[in-house]
Amino acid sequence: MNTEIIGIIAMFAITLVAALPLGKYIAKVYSGQRTFLDPVFNPIEKLFFKSSGIDATKEMNWKQHMIALLAINVVWFVLGMAVLLCQGWLPLNPDQNPNMTPDLAFNTIISFLVNCNLQHYSGETGVSYLSQLFLMFLQFVSAGIGLAAAAVLFNALKERTTEKLGNFYNYFIKSCTRILLPISVITAVILLWNGTPMTFNGKDTMTTLQGDTVQVSTGPAAAFVAIKHVGTNGGGFFGANSAHPFENPNYVTNMTEMVAQMIIPFAMIFALGFYLNRHKLSWMIFSVMTIGFLALAVPTIVTEINGNPAIAEMGINTTQGATEGKETRFGAAASGYWSIATTVISTGSVNSMHDSAMPLSGMNQLLAMMVNCFYGGCGVGILNFYIFIILAVFISGLMVGRTPEFLGKKIEAREMKISMIIALLHPFLILVGTALSTAFPEQGASTLNNPGFHGFSEILYEYTSSAANNGSGFEGLGDNNPWWNITTGIVLLLSRFLPIIGPIAIAGILAAKKHIPESAGTLKTDTATFGLMTFAVIAIIAALSFFPALTLGPIAEYFSMK
Repeated sequence: MNTEIIGIIAMFAITLVAALPLGKYIAKVYSGQRTFLDPVFNPIEKLFFKSSGIDATKEMNWKQHMIALLAINVVWFVLGMAVLLCQGWLPLNPDQNPNMTPDLAFNTIISFLVNCNLQHYSGETGVSYLSQLFLMFLQFVSAGIGLAAAAVLFNALKERTTEKLGNFYNYFIKSCTRILLPISVITAVILLWNGTPMTFNGKDTMTTLQGDTVQVSTGPAAAFVAIKHVGTNGGGFFGANSAHPFENPNYVTNMTEMVAQMIIPFAMIFALGFYLNRHKLSWMIFSVMTIGFLALAVPTIVTEINGNPAIAEMGINTTQGATEGKETRFGAAASGYWSIATTVISTGSVNSMHDSAMPLSGMNQLLAMMVNCFYGGCGVGILNFYIFIILAVFISGLMVGRTPEFLGKKIEAREMKISMIIALLHPFLILVGTALSTAFPEQGASTLNNPGFHGFSEILYEYTSSAANNGSGFEGLGDNNPWWNITTGIVLLLSRFLPIIGPIAIAGILAAKKHIPESAGTLKTDTATFGLMTFAVIAIIAALSFFPALTLGPIAEYFSMK
């Protein structure tokens, strides 16, 4: 087990060390400074803007940014529905996979559009190679949308008084070309070297050691798996996701994919510090997020290493930990670490089956998505955390008897109303969806494979994963039917775009206000004390919102094992 723990520490350390220079590079990209990739991508970007008629130098206010963001997503939605509904007739379908049903196509496109990749289909049989390529395109652009929104926030926080916050299309294209693409290429090459396929051939015929002949699905997996992690998307090219030996062949690829999915969320935190020239603020944010992450990851790793006590009581050796649903090439410790990293970061990829995790591990996976602001996805993690900063500033201001201020701007009633709406939207969507599926069992609960407390956890997990734009699942749930496809699709839409619009609206409103110079009475927001206040706000909101539901699911299941 010592070796496994060392591997986990190495994964985190490598990510942190690489994220610091990457954060500085990202800050340069968004501020328009010269970078080493300019000779490569400047001509490509100029060609794109010239051919599309977009003036990348035209400044936008926050409303224009959001209109552009929503409009471009509508176009991708229409194209995606056409591809999935007609994939059986279109080219690049060597395995003759059929067209999707309308409700499944709706859920799939929405899911990939919102950077969630909640998959109610199996990649081998559910989509053609053409569909996989279009979904891979969405993995790039959905991540680029999140990063572009974060860039707008950076700009709003930096300017003293302005309504002009850069150009959305400029931020978006640079996010895709200069950040996502280079890291994805490096990741894909490592995966190729270690055996992940990259081909347009159909299924291979293979003979097992017993002499049986089997058909094994292949495809352009290496490129897909790379961006699914770099873009914090999480959709599996194969149904088993990163537990599949083609998606994740060995421990080297496991480490690569773990670093790939964590590096941009880490780097965006430091990019904020470099962009604003407020390094202490970025370290405060990173420290709060890391404390939250470790509070979830450490107990999960310990629980999975210790294994199931009920099995140990039967005299069965559990020294390898809780091995049900896990790949022996990774082990219980690395699988437990992955399960929290992928839910905290909202990647949603899995290298083990979360449905087989110990009850308290499942609770921590749920909490990671319920909190939804420890690191988070590409760009949106910063946006979610920004809401809690606003709340913490307001509460702190009331406690010390001062008008709340953040970076020289007064926090007033309008900003607080938006913050509270966004903060409460997340639990509202999760709990209402769970309640409806439980109240109407013929629609929702009838597809459960597990009764009792664990079955409730499966329902809760599905809506939590959807609301957090995560995409992982407790896969004891039969989720490919109109009820689950439509209800989770609605949750996916609301939980993606409103939490982007809200923080950008607040940032835009604050940016237009008069800047107030710091004084001796100004509340410092880059200190450990303020970090503790922010963590307390996050913890209290999560506890009040979700622990009653968690008590009915994983907590009750844990005590039922005693």
